[in-house]
Amino acid sequence: MQHENLVGMIRKSAHEVFETMLDLALTDGEAAFGQAAPSPIDGVVSIIGLAGRWVGTGAFSVSTDGARMIASRMLMQEYSAVDDDVLDALGEITNMIIGNVKTSLEEEYGPMGLSIPTVVYGHNFTTRSVGRNEWIVVPFLCQGASMEVHLCLVQGAESHHSARQTAILSMQ
Repeated sequence: MQHENLVGMIRKSAHEVFETMLDLALTDGEAAFGQAAPSPIDGVVSIIGLAGRWVGTGAFSVSTDGARMIASRMLMQEYSAVDDDVLDALGEITNMIIGNVKTSLEEEYGPMGLSIPTVVYGHNFTTRSVGRNEWIVVPFLCQGASMEVHLCLVQGAESHHSARQTAILSMQ
């Protein structure tokens, strides 16, 4: 799986969601690749799992002000604090962005499932996935708010098992 293709899928999906659902434009930042999950944040991070022949995690992180701005646009009312409505809105934005990426991935990698988003809000916290897998981090700016989409995908154990079974069968 090529990083540039994944970055393109993430950017396309994020732009479509923000333009269609929020009537907001995004400015792309420079994508990064590495073994780090979302770094310490003050704000909101929404995490969603992917499962199929390829498995992984997608995340959307944004500052508190950015989260309130997104929820205000999505739900058409002002939010002066992060509450359940703001957290739900961020979970839904994550679901749409990563869901669109999943749909694009399915064309090449087969059916995938998507978990229910988990949304975390706080100050100076870090999220972490078990294992040392490579993450793609795609940053954006929107009305002065910084936000990032993170994606980590690895070939699932089921795929490894199927490939191993095929190899064993072909040797018989």
